[in-house]
Amino acid sequence: MSQSNYDVIIIGSGPGGYVCAIKCAQLGMKTAVVEGRESLGGTCLNIGCIPSKALLHASERFYESKNQFKDLGIDISAPKVNLKAMMKHKDDVIGANTQGIEFLFKKNKIDWLKGWGKIVDEETVQVGDKKYTAKNIIIATGSDVASLPNITIDEKQIVSSEGALKLPKVPKSLVVIGGGVIGLEMGAVWSRLGAKVTVIEYLDRLLPGMDKDCAKELQKIMEKKGIDFKLSTKVTNAKTDKNGVTLEMEPAAGGKAETLKADVVLVAVGRKPYTEGLGLEEVGVETDNRGRIKTGDVFDTNIDGIYAIGDVIEGAMLAHKAEEEGVVLAEMLAGQSGHINYNLIPGVVYTHPEVASIGYLEEQLKEQGVDYKIGKFPYSANGRARAMKASEGFVKIITHAKTDKILGCHIIGAEAGTLIHEVATVMEFGGSAEDLARTCHAHPTLNEVVKEAALAAFDKPIHM
Repeated sequence: MSQSNYDVIIIGSGPGGYVCAIKCAQLGMKTAVVEGRESLGGTCLNIGCIPSKALLHASERFYESKNQFKDLGIDISAPKVNLKAMMKHKDDVIGANTQGIEFLFKKNKIDWLKGWGKIVDEETVQVGDKKYTAKNIIIATGSDVASLPNITIDEKQIVSSEGALKLPKVPKSLVVIGGGVIGLEMGAVWSRLGAKVTVIEYLDRLLPGMDKDCAKELQKIMEKKGIDFKLSTKVTNAKTDKNGVTLEMEPAAGGKAETLKADVVLVAVGRKPYTEGLGLEEVGVETDNRGRIKTGDVFDTNIDGIYAIGDVIEGAMLAHKAEEEGVVLAEMLAGQSGHINYNLIPGVVYTHPEVASIGYLEEQLKEQGVDYKIGKFPYSANGRARAMKASEGFVKIITHAKTDKILGCHIIGAEAGTLIHEVATVMEFGGSAEDLARTCHAHPTLNEVVKEAALAAFDKPIHM
């Protein structure tokens, strides 16, 4: 049974899919979105970035009230965790965001085709027993949890990031396999709430793909807060029983095996493109050896009329990257031109303190033989940071040694995820450290740490 034609059908309602749909509708295209969940928003809004930030915020406030209020002259009785109320806060946040997308769909006259979609041919998508046709089909199905051999995720004792958002009680001990963004964020949540947390990472460092100095500093800070780290370590097996989970592990380079017990284990070793059941093989859509859909310069696949954006294609698996791709693709389909500078997509780790990064890493510039300079300034020399008792961390700005053009910025410290964006704006317009340093910054603000780092890059900082 075939239904009415659309200009665009998008499969997936995550950040890439729903933003693309809204932009397509705004540009006058008749648009539909296929989504099998009971709510719109995909992984990010339902079981990812939004609920995790709700728990991060709540756990940070609990930690502050327990450990820092006294130093600020605030005397309170010992705070207690009300996990049921905290989870309700998380669920309320999810509901408000997903309902907001439903409102935007209605406002922009976007049809929600409820169910799981399968591409039948270059212009047909089947949802249930109905078929819908469109001039353009966009795959925006996001990603799924990656797993490890010999470790079965049951979402009870061995959990994914989704299960870690729904634990019924604070575990006495939690082991996190993976020292990336998700593992550190969720480990931080449960550590603040009272769990003894150990992070196991295969590599010899945390946060691969981000600045090494920031990663080292974050490890030191998290260790001070009671989190243990086992780097260069490989988990080979996991056994569950009524008493918890026993992990078997060994040095990544080989060596003597050992065991570690925990109440709960979180597997956070990355994510993989979600393309299951889409009919890609039958239609002939090409994928690479990592399961990502191959696309050209305008997100086009090898099949005319079929496009892909977000986590299912090459590049960082970030919601805001998918959103930008969705907007650009919509503009291109409308005959306009779009723009994404993939080197200027910020990455943020929402631990406390936060870590934020944009542009080139120092080691990348070394490999390329680029002559660069570094300007670095600590939060400890900033008056506002001291007043906030947030003096841990630094801003590191990397510039071209001859032109002073900003090539990268890496921040660890309070509100790093916010501060990175003034650097992003300067970099988008090809600006220099001097441009940033000579821009008047209000006092006293944390932004002055960025200004001083820029001063350090092209001349000398004032307050150090």
